[in-house]
Amino acid sequence: MTIIDEASGAAGGTPSDLIKDTTTQTFVKDVIEESKHQPVLIDFWAPWCGPCKQLTPIIEKAVRAAKGRVKLVKMNIDEHPAIPGQMGIQSIPAVIAFVNGQPADGFMGALPEGQINAFIDKITKGMPAAGETADLIAEAEALLAEGDAASAASIYAEALSNDSASIPAIAGLARCYVMAGALEQAKQTLAMVPESKRGDAAVSAAQSMLDLAEQASAVGPIEELEKKVAADPLDHQARFDLATALNAKNRREEAAGHLLDIVKRDRKWNDDGARKQLVQFFEAWGPNDDATIEGRKRLSTILFS
Repeated sequence: MTIIDEASGAAGGTPSDLIKDTTTQTFVKDVIEESKHQPVLIDFWAPWCGPCKQLTPIIEKAVRAAKGRVKLVKMNIDEHPAIPGQMGIQSIPAVIAFVNGQPADGFMGALPEGQINAFIDKITKGMPAAGETADLIAEAEALLAEGDAASAASIYAEALSNDSASIPAIAGLARCYVMAGALEQAKQTLAMVPESKRGDAAVSAAQSMLDLAEQASAVGPIEELEKKVAADPLDHQARFDLATALNAKNRREEAAGHLLDIVKRDRKWNDDGARKQLVQFFEAWGPNDDATIEGRKRLSTILFS
């Protein structure tokens, strides 16, 4: 079975972002848009409201216990009356559950913990906890680091079936496609990333990996490039192309070595092209990769010696 076949069958939140306050200006982003990824409870309250103070610790505890299946957003109706007014909120505390961008259910008053847990279970029925998606992504990352792109792709696809908006899973699946040489599928996968998330480190790394793979497809066989470099060590373009081709074969230390050689011999060649390409390598490999760490050390030595 190919990597594409395995992946075609196809992240909640951390404790720090499960609960937050919102405003009239941020309501659409915090509640409407966020509820397209997992249910969001909007809790309308006010400082003078006694039952609101009773409800707060109970509902926050229940949301944390749900482990990312639901988020809680709180709105002070005294400071932000427009939204509760539009929604016809006349008594507080009032909690409305939004699912897929629409209000789906709700309750009023300070309910006991058991009823709140049952309410959350009802609106999140069948949803995985955020930890499950995170565990899948960690497992896929480990497999990808070992070079098992096919198995990693299958697990990334499973993570996406849990959370179709998971940026780490989308970027990881794209990297799997690049490693398998399925560059068009990698492009289509990265196209799933919203514009607002294009700057995410995982997305940038996957995009760099794709760009480098496309470059490598145009430079020719490694053997021919090695002959050119052997015949003329000062043929920087041939050495540059060789580094690009070696990187595509995951021969990272060799690829970095050739670019470092160009930087050492002629820093200004091709508008600092060798150093820029090396930086792109580092982005694609990731900051913790051994080749990145060693390459950065060697580059610093050359630049600042």
